[in-house]
Order: sequence, then structure tokens, then C-alpha cells
Amino acid sequence: MIKKVSRNDMREARHTRVREKVVGTAEVPRLNVFRSNSNIFAQIIDDEKGVTLVSASSIDKELKIENGSNVEAAAKVGELLAKRAKKAKITKVTFDRGGYQYHGRVKALAEAARENGLEF
Repeated sequence: MIKKVSRNDMREARHTRVREKVVGTAEVPRLNVFRSNSNIFAQIIDDEKGVTLVSASSIDKELKIENGSNVEAAAKVGELLAKRAKKAKITKVTFDRGGYQYHGRVKALAEAARENGLEF
């Protein structure tokens, strides 16, 4: 019998492959995106120290989002993340899409972060 591999297992394999090349440093940290069915999460990580420097998500009380699983919510999260990164004096990051396709919510978050001052 053929066993079907779940979409999330395939995504995790893609993410592992990408993570071999994409590494966040103190100078240029990594912007990681996680997308669930109901929310979207983003964090800027220094992989050398293993520390999250800045994070934002659609469940932040500051955003007051009713539906965290749409493109508008992702754009607001990207905007909030960029503002918090500016406060932490972070301007350049490497983008880690987490094995997801660069489309829809992931793309909206990335473009909103770019428009608000993050370079990647």
C-alpha cells in the first residue's frame, strides 16, 4: 500500500533543506515565518546565539485582528514586525519562508516588512 506523505512533512523537509543555507547572524539576522490555519507568526532570529530578537504575530493584542488567517492580517503582522525591528536597530535580514510557497500570506508579510524599512 502506498503511504501518502503529509503536506506539513514535505514543508518541513523543504525548510530543513533551506536552513542548511540560510543562517541568521548578529549583523544580518533571519526573518522566519510560520503559518498555521488560523494565524501567522514571524520572528527575527540570531542563530549564532540562538535568540529571538523581535517577534510579531496575528494574535498580538496590539493588532486587534479578528481573522488572523488572511492576507490583510499577514500584512499587518509584517508592518508591526518591521516597526519593532527598527526599535531594535535591525535593518537588514535574510528571509526564511519556512518551506512555504512565496505566495499569499507569506508574500504579503514580506512585502509589508519591506515597505516599512526592512531590507532583504
